[in-house]
Amino acid sequence: MSDADDRIEIESITSPHHVQRVNRAKYMAMREALLPVLPDAPPGITVAEAKAALLEHLSPDLFPGGEKAGWWLKAVQLDLEAKGVIARGTAKPVRLYRCA
Repeated sequence: MSDADDRIEIESITSPHHVQRVNRAKYMAMREALLPVLPDAPPGITVAEAKAALLEHLSPDLFPGGEKAGWWLKAVQLDLEAKGVIARGTAKPVRLYRCA
């Protein structure tokens, strides 16, 4: 697998039209851990609640001791929001849920 295959392009809802290339394995691992812990409807759960729920599902090889999980959670969150896969509730603090 080439280096280009090891990376994936992500977007951010906060920076439209800006694309960043990140590690594909870490992105996919975080996405696969995040989506099942999010509810299907608002108001959703807080980012802190999502992180606490998904940590046990992360690969210790990719995220030893949960290292860098917060950064990856935010990167995946913003990308999935930009793609319309997840959304924010209207309450503060930010609460996330899966879109239909």
